[in-house]
Amino acid sequence: MPRVFIPPTLRTLTAGVEVVAVEGTTVREALRSLEQTHPGFEARWCDGSKLKPGMTLAVNNRFAAGGLRTTVGPDDEIHFLPAIGGG
Repeated sequence: MPRVFIPPTLRTLTAGVEVVAVEGTTVREALRSLEQTHPGFEARWCDGSKLKPGMTLAVNNRFAAGGLRTTVGPDDEIHFLPAIGGG
């Protein structure tokens, strides 16, 4: 099963769990699976059918240009990365 890595700031949604195994063959399906067991992620990471501005997606340590349509396999790691600002 693909695995979604949960950022520390959102681990309250998973009761502290850092990595969640999910069903799906695309990032969109994996996110829907995560949403079923741990509601709240889709609203934080997505704007309709797209990632929110400032969010980046990586699958297996590579940026996923296909966004939510990116295919994933059973051993893949999915990371949603929020932009970090500062000055």
